Order: sequence, then C-alpha cells, then structure tokens
Amino acid sequence: MKGSIIERIHGDALRLKVSLGKNSDTGKYDTYYETFHGTKTDAAKRLRQLLTELDKGTFIKPVKVTVTEYLNSWLLDYVKPNLAPATYKLYSIICAQHITPVLGNTLLGDLKPTQLQHLYSAKQASGLSNRTVQLIHVTLHKALKNAVKAGLLSRNVADAVDCPKIKRREMRTMNETDIHIFLEMARSTEYYTLFYTLLFTGMRRNEALNLHWLDVDLLLCQLSVKKSKTLKSRRLISLSPSTVSVLREHKDAMNKQREALQLPLIADADYVFSHLNGSPLLGNSVTHAWIKLTRRCGLSGIRLHDARHTHASLLLKQGVHPKVVQERLGHAGIAITLDLYSHVAPGMQQAAANKFDDIVFSKIEAD
Repeated sequence: MKGSIIERIHGDALRLKVSLGKNSDTGKYDTYYETFHGTKTDAAKRLRQLLTELDKGTFIKPVKVTVTEYLNSWLLDYVKPNLAPATYKLYSIICAQHITPVLGNTLLGDLKPTQLQHLYSAKQASGLSNRTVQLIHVTLHKALKNAVKAGLLSRNVADAVDCPKIKRREMRTMNETDIHIFLEMARSTEYYTLFYTLLFTGMRRNEALNLHWLDVDLLLCQLSVKKSKTLKSRRLISLSPSTVSVLREHKDAMNKQREALQLPLIADADYVFSHLNGSPLLGNSVTHAWIKLTRRCGLSGIRLHDARHTHASLLLKQGVHPKVVQERLGHAGIAITLDLYSHVAPGMQQAAANKFDDIVFSKIEAD
C-alpha cells in the first residue's frame, strides 16, 4: 500500500493520494484522492490513518451523497418499514426541522464530530430543551450507525460527540386512596376505561391508544402490546379481574350506543379506546383530560405518565418481583426498572428483614 502528500493545490488545501491496488473487476489500478485542509503534519497523520485502514481492510471509499440525500433514503428504506409509524414521524420531523437545514449539504463522508457538537450547542442556545437536543443526537446516531452497517462510512462520528444530559423529573405517584378518588371522578367521562387500564396495566399512553380489540383477550385475561412492526416487540400483559370487567362493560356500552346511532358494531380491527364513530382518541386530548381530572381531585402535578409509575411502585411495594414488573412495563432490561424505582427499595428492604424475622422466630415460637 502506497500513499503520498501532493503539494498545496489552493490556499491551505493539500491533496492526499493513496493507491488502492488492482481492481479485480477492471484489472486497472485504483487511486483514492482526498483533499485535506491543515498542516503537513496533520496531513501526514491522516495519510497514516488511511493506510492503516487499508491494511486492516476497514477503509471505505466515500460516496458522493449528501446528508440530506442519505437521511431521506434512511427514513424511507429503513425507518418506515421497520419501526412504528410514530417513530418514523418523529425521526422525519427531527431530520426536516433540525438536521438537514444545518448539515444537509455536507457530504456524508465529510461529516465531522465538531459539526455535530456545534449543531447541538446552537440548538441549546436557541432555547431548545436538552430532551429535544438529545433526540436530535439519537436520530443522527441511529442514521449514521446504519450508514456504517451499509458500508457507506467507516465509523460513526456521533460516537465522538457528547449530547446534553437530561435531568430526570421527580416521580409522583398515587396511593390506593388517590386511585379510588380519581377513578370515581373519571367515571362520568369518556376516558374512564382508558385511565383505569393505564393505572392497572402500566401501559404507556400511546401503547393504549394504538390497542385494537384483536389485541385483547377477555377470556384469557390478557392483552398484547405491539411497540413496532416486528413480532418480537410484542409483550403480553395479564389483566386483573376488575380490568377485564371494566373493558367488557366498555365494549358492551359502546356497542349499545353504536346500535342506537345505527353505526356498525365493534370489530376486531377497531381501536379499544376511540370515539363512537371509531376514530382514534388524540393523545393531547387525553393528556389534557388527565390534567383537568387530577386538579379536580387535588392531585395536581401527577402526570399521565405517572399512572405507569404508580402501577410499578404499588406492585413493588407489595413484594412483586422486579422482573415481573419489568415485563409488564416493557423495559429493555431489569436494570432500568431497578434504577427507576430505587426509591421503593428502602421499604422493600425493611419488609424483607421483617419477613426473615418471621420465618426464623415463628418456628421457634411454634416449638
């Protein structure tokens, strides 16, 4: 493998020349040229890097495709067929609003970590939250990771960039009395069954809103949650008797109202939580309804997502194994569950210590 540095071609630009060897298809020798801006010392380092990549077989000849062109193809060819529609929509918005206006004209192979860092800093300075900036980073990282797998890049430059940390919001949960009061207040609203199901299953809002009747088995007392288009992403959640009863009453009531309005009865493909005409409930409307209800119940500050935290916390306090809670919530690993609900651990530890006393001394007292 041979390489050389050609004298400056214009300004501070140097030209790197590397022999790629004989092309097996054409029989001719291929040569790779790269324009480098900087000192000869830095150019020599870059040349050594290229030669090392060639020697290890990791060198990838850059393709003449811009960041915009690549992201568009990534969204259509990878994200849309493989991930949930909501994820595709989110990534599309992030790309269109935040990434391509700044980096779109840059060649994919020329993308540098400093450009990503400047993008994140500029977005923070414009007033975007750390959460949104982190979503920009996640989108770029996933897209570039696919480019590496496809052989378009030799490395993911997003690996070399730090994105803002998100401060975890304080978790607020309901106790048993709060739940009774809240559900009694919700009974007169169209969201009663939805809120009941969220509290008694730990599902995410969008998981519940995307639930169809064919995903619910009221006989076996379980429902199936699909997070994306792949079958492996499904998880089964067992339903309590009261939840089954509430869902059955909800279905019967919806059918009676539809029949009265001469609308088709509920089919398996229909949404579980919908308007009478079958159209899906809007996520923002559900969240606003939750906020109004919690305020009326004196529970201001408890978010809709805290219904999920409430479900997990109460189960853990009752001694349910964290692995079971993890499976119900759909966390990727048990470590996430344990980290999120570490505040419950002190009470669990004390309960475990008391139980050990009971085990040991109950035997002695019995004798």
